[in-house]
Amino acid sequence: MSTLLSAGCYTLFTKELLRFWKVAFQTLAAPVLTAVLYLLIFGHVLENRLPQTHGVGYAAFLIPGLAMMSILQNAFANSSSSLIQSKVTGNLVFVLLSPLTATELFVAYTAASVIRGLAVGVMVLLVGLLFAGVPLAHPLWALTFAVLGAALLGVFGIIAGLVADKFDELAAFQNFVVMPLTFLAGVFYSVDDLPPMWRALSHFNPFFYLVDGFRFGFLGGSDIDPWLSLGAVAAALIVLSAYTLHFLASGRKLRQ
Repeated sequence: MSTLLSAGCYTLFTKELLRFWKVAFQTLAAPVLTAVLYLLIFGHVLENRLPQTHGVGYAAFLIPGLAMMSILQNAFANSSSSLIQSKVTGNLVFVLLSPLTATELFVAYTAASVIRGLAVGVMVLLVGLLFAGVPLAHPLWALTFAVLGAALLGVFGIIAGLVADKFDELAAFQNFVVMPLTFLAGVFYSVDDLPPMWRALSHFNPFFYLVDGFRFGFLGGSDIDPWLSLGAVAAALIVLSAYTLHFLASGRKLRQ
């Protein structure tokens, strides 16, 4: 049996799925409620005050952005919270005693993060459709960016969970890295509407390419070429994955 499909890898993956499913009210329902509150507040207040963007009203423009924001934040939360909880409670030793390789650990944690991120994203989209109709111009593009975004943040969550030794250290990643980058990635606005300096700075935000590419899958319009966004996201995922695999293989913050 190949490494990616080994029994141990599948068992850890299943364990990670059950971990967030058993508290689904917190891990799935709560993020959807947060996104709906954003939609109610911003969509209701600004719907009639802003011109159409990419041919749709503000609420329809906002929904894909909120869905991607939810995907990213929850994919990060899944892998990072799992690792920090295991470290703090001391049960990480049971994972380390198993004959799992660094690649198997990487695949299991990342795959579970992708599932949780996509689950929340789909729920946000479905609830959002109750408030405004959203076209689906390019389904494959939307799915591609959703999976890549969830994988990227799941991998970043592994790094955060490995580096952090306490919950407040992990919260620093969430509050000072993940949240600001998602809020400034064009979730609530089109980057083209920004002044030139801020528009240029937005292009250094990797989350911008995820939001813009994902929104292109729904609306058929984007601030930049979706192929450029795809290349930027894929490159970031490859580099971050290589670093994370090296980190896991070294045993730092795990066995040391």
